[in-house]
Amino acid sequence: MTNSIALPEESSSPSLQLGQFVSELRYEQLPAEVIAKAKELLADALGCAVGAMSLEPRKVQVARRLWQAISQAGDCTVVGIGSADSHTAALINGFLINATDNDDTHKRALLHAGSCLVPASLAMAQRAKRSGTQMIEALVAGYEVCTRVGMAVMPSHYRFWHSTATNGQFGAAAAVARLLELEPDQIRTALNYAATQASGLNVFFETGDDSKSIHPGKAALNGMLAAFFAQAGASSPKDSLVHPKGYLAAYSLDPKPAELVTELGTRWEILQNGIKLYPSILASHSPIGATLDIVRSHNFTADEVINIEIDTYPTVKSHFSSKLVQSEMAARLSVPYCVAIAAVDKAVSQEQFQLARIRNPDVQRVLAVTEVHSSESLAGLYPEKFPARVRIRLRDGRSLESYHEYPKGDPSNPLSRSEFRDKFNKNTVPVMGEMKAETLWRVIMSIEDRPVADLTAILDQVRDESLIRDV
Repeated sequence: MTNSIALPEESSSPSLQLGQFVSELRYEQLPAEVIAKAKELLADALGCAVGAMSLEPRKVQVARRLWQAISQAGDCTVVGIGSADSHTAALINGFLINATDNDDTHKRALLHAGSCLVPASLAMAQRAKRSGTQMIEALVAGYEVCTRVGMAVMPSHYRFWHSTATNGQFGAAAAVARLLELEPDQIRTALNYAATQASGLNVFFETGDDSKSIHPGKAALNGMLAAFFAQAGASSPKDSLVHPKGYLAAYSLDPKPAELVTELGTRWEILQNGIKLYPSILASHSPIGATLDIVRSHNFTADEVINIEIDTYPTVKSHFSSKLVQSEMAARLSVPYCVAIAAVDKAVSQEQFQLARIRNPDVQRVLAVTEVHSSESLAGLYPEKFPARVRIRLRDGRSLESYHEYPKGDPSNPLSRSEFRDKFNKNTVPVMGEMKAETLWRVIMSIEDRPVADLTAILDQVRDESLIRDV
């Protein structure tokens, strides 16, 4: 038994090498830690979708209205809502998984792969009546492809493009292609169609609007379309990734084509996906951790805070430093808000992103005096590390400081098993109850021994217990 996948000659196009990798990948060849990680990421994504039922009722209503408008016919599960065709199920489930901004993140590709791959894989596996082992193969294939494409165009890609939207659909295309059992050349075509469909502007970083959550759902849908076009025999360029007018050239100022295939099949990027402890943008997690260190070690109240300064890498200043926080998602995307609420509440959970807390006068006053500074000395540590130094100055003259490099949940600072299970339970138990949440957990953790139908059967029960209300 080997843990490597045979690849074509180096002279082959990267998209064909990726296609061969996806086609050749087999469950029996996967390292045990890769299989365990795939199941963990599946649990995290589905837990986030279930949690949206109680935590984001407005978004759930958006999802329900979309379902009513475009498709109620089909046998694929839409979590908490009903059934639909596979494409609609992938679209809406992707929207729901990302609804609370609590889904997994690959730090070098800076994308939420799970919210793209899990809905596409789940819908296709359910439609094609695949086994749990086949779904794990699809998930691993998708993670390896989309993270590598992401690393090949980052970090300059982030100037305009939402990595989850653009790079995520390559993973969805690979996952669906694996479940369709396409040939390497067909998978190459699917990846080329993912490249030509790529879109998703990151304007939402300023506004905190719903487009952030629409993006992963659309990436899942686009990936499915790409795979089905390839299956249908559509033609494509030889390689839309590295062509002079292709994806890397168009979407990056500093493309790194070697990232696409270097150590493919031996270095598993799925293991570099972090699980979020806090339901906010990953850039906020080191600042939150540093702030919580301070407030839990020193006794002071919100009205004693003169100002808070956050020194961190430049992307935080350019993308995540807005203080115009008027919605739940805007709060999740604002590092100043996340630090301010951590300083006031001495905790950061879903409760801290509800409108009542966002509008609290103490929170707003501390937010007004919280500033992000771009630090060139910290810039070189990113993206391997997510460094942040937080200083809180108090009226009694004290200046309190803490520094974090790896956010909790990062592969270098992982959640414990109990911490991960606690996150899953907080998402699922309020919606499903303890017994059904426990059943969902057990089905996911033994998915390799089951048909995917066992998983969708328990997910189909979510709508009977969900807290959906008209809003």
